[in-house]
Amino acid sequence: MSSALRFEWVRLRTLRSTYWLIGLGLLLTAAIAFGVSFATRNDIVTAEDAGIIVTGGAELAPFLAIFLAIIGIFATGHEYRHGTIQPTLTAIPQRSQLLLAKVLMVALTAAVIAVVSMAINIGIGSLYWGSGPDLGAEPLNEVLPGYVVFVVLYAVLGAALGQLFRGVPSALVILLVTPLIVETLIAALSLWSALDWLQPALKFLPFSAGGRLIATTPYEASGGPEFDFFDRWASGGVFAAFVAIILVVAWSLFKKRDA
Repeated sequence: MSSALRFEWVRLRTLRSTYWLIGLGLLLTAAIAFGVSFATRNDIVTAEDAGIIVTGGAELAPFLAIFLAIIGIFATGHEYRHGTIQPTLTAIPQRSQLLLAKVLMVALTAAVIAVVSMAINIGIGSLYWGSGPDLGAEPLNEVLPGYVVFVVLYAVLGAALGQLFRGVPSALVILLVTPLIVETLIAALSLWSALDWLQPALKFLPFSAGGRLIATTPYEASGGPEFDFFDRWASGGVFAAFVAIILVVAWSLFKKRDA
């Protein structure tokens, strides 16, 4: 297992794409934090504003989570795209250990980068919000760890999708299309009276549920579907269960299929 972990660490830190994706993620979230901080510099910073600043606007557009999910996709999908899976399995024939090492290294990287991003964003925000909000008070005391969990789950999902589809393009399509189009379409269809029975099921849509991990306010219909999410951590559990299912399927197929 230690050999597999060392292999994944070397692979991860020697790919230029790792630095590009992490750099872009940190830059975009920091830019959002700066923009919101500057725009609200003369106002009392609310918990909602602080949440957007600290997470770099993740509740609106989870840039960092998506970029780290792409790193996860590359961790597994690149092996098939560039034909390196065969020499990799020759060096580390224990498939479960290899995939576990990939998932652990991607998850650890995602957790560290999420914390670094929040530290940068808090530093930017503190330049403008003076005394600022109490990050240890509700809901921010739950949003901050929720953001780390959210980013880690996205990254692990990327690795699972890359392994499931044994490539990069299909995994990227699923990662981007499902939350942006599929779940949005299902929510829109639920507003049609003939399909209003879909509304109670909306709380089980994985990406929407995962987004509650970083929400600073309760869900309000505001012309949208009338339903109630589970609480923050139960909704996160829905997303985690979805990620776990994809990972288990990918793991099982990896052990059965030819390289």
